[in-house]
Parts: sequence; structure tokens; C-alpha cells
Amino acid sequence: MSGLRSSQLAEAAGVNLQTLRYYERRGLLAEPERSLGGHRLYPDDAVTVLKVIKAAQRLGFTLDEVADLLAAGGHRHGGPAAGLQDRARIKLAEVEAKIADLQVIAATLKAAVAAGCDDLVACAGQPCCPIPFAAIAVGVPDAEPR
Repeated sequence: MSGLRSSQLAEAAGVNLQTLRYYERRGLLAEPERSLGGHRLYPDDAVTVLKVIKAAQRLGFTLDEVADLLAAGGHRHGGPAAGLQDRARIKLAEVEAKIADLQVIAATLKAAVAAGCDDLVACAGQPCCPIPFAAIAVGVPDAEPR
């Protein structure tokens, strides 16, 4: 019986043992066979699966989304996209919306620095304050700096 033991797999994939067990419990990683001595023995492709999971997380996919992608793809190479294209487009739209929000935040903070704001409460009471406190407090999505 051959395969990678837990510590070998974790090291090869760059994760810790707790992460490995967690992914197993979540169903992201198939439960491995056991050696006669009871040690978990993972197939070599488990390294690739773990690296795919970590890469997908870095791209902004949640573990639930990763699980869906893995299940839809059936871990097959060369098969249909299994919804990856649609899911990637959706994730891209989410990322672009976050970038737009961060650009508004950056512009507002730059304006606050340029205006020399030192006291948030005093600044908020001034008509020249570049921070749209009222809009931020009520959650207005496109609160632009003045």
C-alpha cells in the first residue's frame, strides 16, 4: 500500500495538519485509505487538490464555492468547464466592485490628508471636510469625497 502520510501531504502542499483535517471534514479532500498501522495514506493527486483549493481561496473564492467547483468539475482534467467560467465571471464582478469601493476610500483618505484633517469630530463639523460622514453613517454606497 503506497501513498502520502498526512505530514508528507501537508508539507508538499504547504498547509498544516489542522488545515488538512479541516478540508477532509468539509469534504474538500476525500477521506484517505488507511495503512495496516492506521496511518492515513493519501493519493499523490491530493497535493494538486490542496494546491487548487489554496489558489482558489487566494482568488477570492470561499470554501463553499471551492467545494462547489470541485464537485462540479469532478476533479477531471480536459472535461467541460463545469461552471468555472460563469463562477469566475461572477467572482471577477465582485472583485471589481470591491476595487471600485477601495478607490473611493483611497480618494477620500487622500482628500482628508490633503485637507490636513487632524480631528475627526472637528473636521466633520466643517463644510470643507472631505470625508462624507453623513453618507458613510447611513451606508450610502457611492459617497464621493467633496
